[in-house]
Amino acid sequence: MPPIDETHYRLLDLLEESPQVSQRQLAASLGVSLGKLNYCLRALVEKGWVKARHFSKNPNKRQYAYILTPAGLDAKARLTVRFLQRKMQEYDNLQQEITTLRKKLPLQRSSLPTPHLYHLGGGDTVTGSCHLLVANGCHILVDCGLAQGHDRALSISQWPVPPAAIDYLFITHAHLDHCGRLPELLDAGFAGEIITTFATRKLLFPMLADALALQHVDEESEQRFFSRLDECTWGFEYNETFELKNGLRFRLGRAGHILGSAFVLLESREPPFRILFSGDLGASDTPLLPDPDPPLPCDHLVLESTYGDRLHQGRRDRVQQLGEILTQALADNGKVYIPAFALGRTQELLYEIDRLRTDSALRQQFPLLHSKKIPVVVDSPLGLTLTEVYEKLHPFWDREARDLLAAGDDPLDFPGLYAARNYRDHLRLAQMDGPAVIIAGSGMCTGGRIIHHLAVGLEDPKNDVIFVGYQAKGTPGRAIQRYAGTPGGYVLLDGLRIPIRARVHTLTGYSAHADQKGLIDWVARMERKPDRITLVHGEDHARQALAKQLRLRGYSVSAEC
Repeated sequence: MPPIDETHYRLLDLLEESPQVSQRQLAASLGVSLGKLNYCLRALVEKGWVKARHFSKNPNKRQYAYILTPAGLDAKARLTVRFLQRKMQEYDNLQQEITTLRKKLPLQRSSLPTPHLYHLGGGDTVTGSCHLLVANGCHILVDCGLAQGHDRALSISQWPVPPAAIDYLFITHAHLDHCGRLPELLDAGFAGEIITTFATRKLLFPMLADALALQHVDEESEQRFFSRLDECTWGFEYNETFELKNGLRFRLGRAGHILGSAFVLLESREPPFRILFSGDLGASDTPLLPDPDPPLPCDHLVLESTYGDRLHQGRRDRVQQLGEILTQALADNGKVYIPAFALGRTQELLYEIDRLRTDSALRQQFPLLHSKKIPVVVDSPLGLTLTEVYEKLHPFWDREARDLLAAGDDPLDFPGLYAARNYRDHLRLAQMDGPAVIIAGSGMCTGGRIIHHLAVGLEDPKNDVIFVGYQAKGTPGRAIQRYAGTPGGYVLLDGLRIPIRARVHTLTGYSAHADQKGLIDWVARMERKPDRITLVHGEDHARQALAKQLRLRGYSVSAEC
């Protein structure tokens, strides 16, 4: 029996995520040959960790689903701990090396070549984005985000330059994994300028206020932080060039991820260089958002790779599927629970539920959704606040949404839409009979009001849960997805064991990130190929899969930061 290595672990991870997937897709995701894949699969089957189940309708076709057994799940949990411990040890060793080098060679503005790029966060993880560019005697930070889940962030004290030496900070969008360390940065001495779009500047304040409230920051400290943030943060237009100091200039383009999201081009006249940071890229044809702008020509492209190994469902397919699920779910007068993130996902859902109710073709296809007075309730204080901000930012919506608004159809405020603004409203909603559609946070069921809703509603088979976003490992959302429909399936919510008897659905088309095809197509729109591409903001298998596809198209790509 061969030893179990990291390839076997990654294979277990992929099978837990998508058991019914072709061997060719598995091999591509792992970056191995079909022969190597079959070798690994046989080892897992022999250990009793995986079962092969024939699922092809054609009995002569060898097509199998590989299902993790209980022993396989236990083994994967043990391997997860083992690999995390190893990664943490490697990380600690690296930090010791960095600390030793910094003591031997302290960084001076004049001692570095121009330009030089440091990945302080998000280089090989999905969260914690933070990149430092040293060029023309300037220190420029692109994003300053929180690391979440198992991701780890480099302590600010270990950065190659102190915050007081940073001249500019660019914020690509208002998600906390790109801006959540702003309070820490300002407290550590940052006194430069923060540059972003007008819409992101508006969204930063409620997002950070909610984050500080969860950290129980005292009122005086919070007011001091927001006063400083207001003084140093500037909003700029898309597709206009603006000057910085020392011969540098910048330009922002639409990224299509959430409202206000941007990619950032930084360029120098002398010495000449152009470096483009993609930020988080969205998919085309996303509700409310203009499509991403074509990337500007550059020498060096720093490209996100969150879904570099996956393909998403299309927008038309997802609206169709949402209508079908809602019709089926509400026919028996149950409740539909939709865990959703407050920024971006909540507003997209409201838009598409409005389309299901008002679009003539969709009304004919799903008559139940507008013939019955079925309430749609947003039970998320932050989601409600951000939806109000979205309303004020309607000049930044895409043409389709602006045309609807001009015609008197506000897609974010339609008849039958209600707000649960306080906890008393929430309790009434939880005790109310169906039918109803309830949108509440958090998106992965790790906290927020959705926990109480699920605690009282998961046991009722008349109810439904619709997941519209990624459910990370170890979250209640992932457990509900995994154990729904299994005998005795349950989830732990606030320490209580809740049986899962409600129907559970997953819509894959609501990701705010471009998939592999979207990323490749976006890069291909560049007028000329960049000299090099550095992949960031993705797990290793996603970066490697995307790097392989880009190299096949003739690009010079680094998947290691």
